Amino acid sequence: MTGKLVFENLKHRPMRSLLSVLLIAVPVTLILTLVGLSSGMIQDAQRRARGSGADIIVRASNAKSVLTQSGAAIPEAAIGFFAKQPHVKAVMGVVTHPIELPMTVNGVDLDQLARMVGGIQYLAGGPFRGEYDVIIDRYYADQKKKQVGDTLEVMGRPWHVSGIVEGGVLAHILVPLKTLQDLDASSNRLSQIYLKLDDPANTETVKNELKRLTPYTILSMEELSSMIQQSVNSQGLSAFVVVIMAIGVVIGFAVVCLSMYMSVLQRTREIGILKSLGGSRGFILQIILAEAWIMGVGGTALGILLSFGSRWAIQTFQPASFQMDIVLGWWPRVLALTLAAATLGALYPGLSAAAHDPIEALAYE
Repeated sequence: MTGKLVFENLKHRPMRSLLSVLLIAVPVTLILTLVGLSSGMIQDAQRRARGSGADIIVRASNAKSVLTQSGAAIPEAAIGFFAKQPHVKAVMGVVTHPIELPMTVNGVDLDQLARMVGGIQYLAGGPFRGEYDVIIDRYYADQKKKQVGDTLEVMGRPWHVSGIVEGGVLAHILVPLKTLQDLDASSNRLSQIYLKLDDPANTETVKNELKRLTPYTILSMEELSSMIQQSVNSQGLSAFVVVIMAIGVVIGFAVVCLSMYMSVLQRTREIGILKSLGGSRGFILQIILAEAWIMGVGGTALGILLSFGSRWAIQTFQPASFQMDIVLGWWPRVLALTLAAATLGALYPGLSAAAHDPIEALAYE
């Protein structure tokens, strides 16, 4: 009986019910989108780091954020030193120039990169042919609507697109190493050096030995992945998610409280009839809470559906700048938050309805 009453009450006022569900869905969508962006950015940065084919990365001791590292403080001559070390199979020097968070331009030697990754696979075009040629991955090509032979504006100057590669190969934008060194006034210097070993099992041994021999920061790719995750979270995104969650709880509380309060006012006579027929205070409160929970579940389901729409929009219009994952582990969390907000929002109207005097309620016009 309770279920039928709840269903009929929601169906009798469809516009109010639908608007309440929609308003609850908005903060749910925001939370899932922000969490998905955080996870997507971390996964993409880690995937591109692994796409270098390296086991160890060498960075300057004064390097700052792993995502936006700029400047070149390592002498290019250090490549020869690292290449002579035991178990080192290939070495690649890179200059990194940030253009917009989290996008960077990476200056590379294509021969070194090919040895690191076992050959570069081009979806279109080919390697650099000129000083100001650029290779981009398919995500950046889709975002900028560029093809091989087009002109791309980067760092305030035009570049010729010579090739397009699959995503996940070190960076979205690759330019000749010497060209970027000249533009950054860092001739014969590097931002970082990547090392590929003959056997990944030797990573800790080589890393510890290089720490002893050099003044640089020596990291395994696993350590770099951990730093990437910490760097993304340190940008304030985690705190922003918490703020959005708090706002979502407040919005859910306000929406449910207002909706249930108006419902109670509109159904005063109905509540009086139920109480005169023997309905207890607990029964009346149960009906109000059940309606709130149904709207909370509906809002959560709609918010999850809208988060897929957010991911589609991001992948369609900004596939290189932003990456978004669907984080299934957050679905029960946002459901719990929404139900908590709905419960709090329904308590006052529910208790108010349960306290109605049946005689006064029946006389209510």
